[in-house]
Amino acid sequence: MKYSRRGFLGAINEDPNDFKLGVATYSLRKFSRQQAIAMLKQMHVRYINIKEFHLPINSTPDEIRAARQEFQDAGFLVEGGGNVSFSQDDDQDIRRKFEYAKLAGMPIIVCAPTHATLPKMEKFVKEYDIRIAVHNHGPEDKQFPTPQSVLEVVRNMDPRCGLCMDCGHAARTGVDLVESIREAGPRLLSMHIKDLADSKVRDSQCDVGEGVLPIVGIFQQLRKMHYSGGVMLEYEIHEDDPLLGMQKSLAYMRGVRAGLRG
Repeated sequence: MKYSRRGFLGAINEDPNDFKLGVATYSLRKFSRQQAIAMLKQMHVRYINIKEFHLPINSTPDEIRAARQEFQDAGFLVEGGGNVSFSQDDDQDIRRKFEYAKLAGMPIIVCAPTHATLPKMEKFVKEYDIRIAVHNHGPEDKQFPTPQSVLEVVRNMDPRCGLCMDCGHAARTGVDLVESIREAGPRLLSMHIKDLADSKVRDSQCDVGEGVLPIVGIFQQLRKMHYSGGVMLEYEIHEDDPLLGMQKSLAYMRGVRAGLRG
């Protein structure tokens, strides 16, 4: 498979003014970095959000640089990293994770902070010029269950502090997904996308396009607001053999996006 500035040859060409359709490598958590890279190539993916399974936070600086080079040599563009936990109310721990993101070439840290750590992260955002996108985790999340709970805190923070909206988790809280995207506006910095057969049931995840979430409406709203960030497939089912389902999900989303382009 050859690679060009326009993406993997044979893949749908990327419009630089459109949102970045890619994969959160959490989807490939049962596979090594080398295996994940090979599978991502089979999916004709250009943009990735790197999970710690494929680049451990506790790696040495040289190990992080080497892993970054592996992804670059394979032709991928790193949209961001995470989800990264910021549960420790400790500046040294926060700095360590920003250093990790800097060395790994991550422009965005998709993160799970607490109400205590999130305000403290703002100074590191300014120091490192790395954006943070707080990930909503649904009804079980005691910190940030909904997109709105994130927006309430970040609205007066540096513009580089925003939301990573997880569509599946958000749907289970009962919020309107399309309206939530509109409300977020420029604070929407990244997205994790999946589909559910039942919008209230976490374990009903299915291939994108086979469930009840309004994928077409979501994409329409993203285009309406000229969103150019990441829309990263986070595939949490069939963890031992996810490739076919991920390919089907990406094909559906690419088809929807192509249809909206006309």
